[in-house]
Amino acid sequence: MRPQRRANPFLLTVFLLAALVVPAVAHHPGADLDRLMGSEEKFFQVIDKPAPPFELADANGKAVHLSDFSEKIVVLYFIFASCTDICPVHSEVIADIQKKINATPMKDRVQFLAITTDPAKDTPDVLKAYGPAHGLDSRNWMFLTTRPGEPEDRTRKLAETYNLRFEPVEDGQQMHGIVTHVLDRGGRFAAKFHGLRFDSKNMVLYLEGLADPSKSLEPGVWGRLRSLFQ
Repeated sequence: MRPQRRANPFLLTVFLLAALVVPAVAHHPGADLDRLMGSEEKFFQVIDKPAPPFELADANGKAVHLSDFSEKIVVLYFIFASCTDICPVHSEVIADIQKKINATPMKDRVQFLAITTDPAKDTPDVLKAYGPAHGLDSRNWMFLTTRPGEPEDRTRKLAETYNLRFEPVEDGQQMHGIVTHVLDRGGRFAAKFHGLRFDSKNMVLYLEGLADPSKSLEPGVWGRLRSLFQ
């Protein structure tokens, strides 16, 4: 996995605001943004369809619906806390992206959601401890689980609606892939970033492009923004 380089938070805030002052386009920015991201990031996949809805619970047992975040962009991923393989690394990648986002005005526009696929083991105490242990900021990140009385495989079946399988194996682990899902405002399933080799800077810029539909991220601007992370 490539080391993640940190941006200067102040410069990033200034340049994200300044560089995006470019002529507005007359149509929804999705096609232009997806085309540009597709040329920059080989682990990016356009989806552009309604996101599968859900109702789950947070670590305190409070009901959480996907529709609760209809005014925000959602970065969604599936993990389980006892994973000894790739889940902790996935969370660290998400934490790095969250830090970059939260260093800008974007922090109030993006919600990060992790969903456990092992609700039997991921008790409320486990859910509450997971974020701090992996550098995630609870201001716009939460770890979701099933509601009381729901089947143990409820969230694994939910993952399948996002075309991602978590298959239990004998040692209590689960065989699974790694995907980060990006949901646009209004519940539109915008895109996926596959695996862990995608460039976190590209996801940050993609989220910025979704957040401001009146602006267009041209390749030259994209390059200047990326340079802030060097």
